[in-house]
Amino acid sequence: MAEKILVVEDELALQETLAYNLKKEGYQVETIGNGRYALESARKMKPDLIVLDIMLPEMDGFEVARILRKEMSTAILMLTARDDEIDRVVGLEVGADDYLTKPFSMRELIARVKAQLRRTRLLREEMSKSVEPVKHETLTFENLTIDLTRHEVTLNGKPVQLKPKEYELLLFFAEHRRQMLSREFILERVWGWDYIGDSRTVDVHVRWLRQKIEVDAAEPKRIVTVRGGGYRFEG
Repeated sequence: MAEKILVVEDELALQETLAYNLKKEGYQVETIGNGRYALESARKMKPDLIVLDIMLPEMDGFEVARILRKEMSTAILMLTARDDEIDRVVGLEVGADDYLTKPFSMRELIARVKAQLRRTRLLREEMSKSVEPVKHETLTFENLTIDLTRHEVTLNGKPVQLKPKEYELLLFFAEHRRQMLSREFILERVWGWDYIGDSRTVDVHVRWLRQKIEVDAAEPKRIVTVRGGGYRFEG
């Protein structure tokens, strides 16, 4: 069954070009040019990937991404007309998985779409392999427990709601406890060598993790920043 992509772009010529090229690759594509209607379309369609422009009528792409990220784990590729670091950072903070600055080539967009969908497929395959075992394999760090079988995390015995990438990042830290890990190394190992983005993605996800597993995210004790460009997981 063809993977589903929702294209949210109000510039009609670009919207049609994106739809045409994605359909050529064999994807099922729907298009919308309005931010508020994009929410309705995403909830109904349940796409595997959303290509989301920032500048949209009624509701901008940042707000659309923020709302959808609370409801679904669908990959989001954000498009921006400005080569502005602030746009990229805000996009990552509200839940985008990747971003692309206009103008861009269709070859680059298709490459990023394929990379995001490939990661989504791998994650689903990994999750589908999980069967109910008699014994759960866990990693425990005082009051923090990572259930490797259920892909669940608890803090003080209470469930911690993590996004898939947050869980992968925490597990990677746990497997390399007390080792200094550079942002580039983390990006390559957790996001994959084919990820097209910068190390700020790591910073954003680390901040999210700290908010969920630290007593005080402003004074982290579990995931500490190492001067010189990296992080260390203390447990």
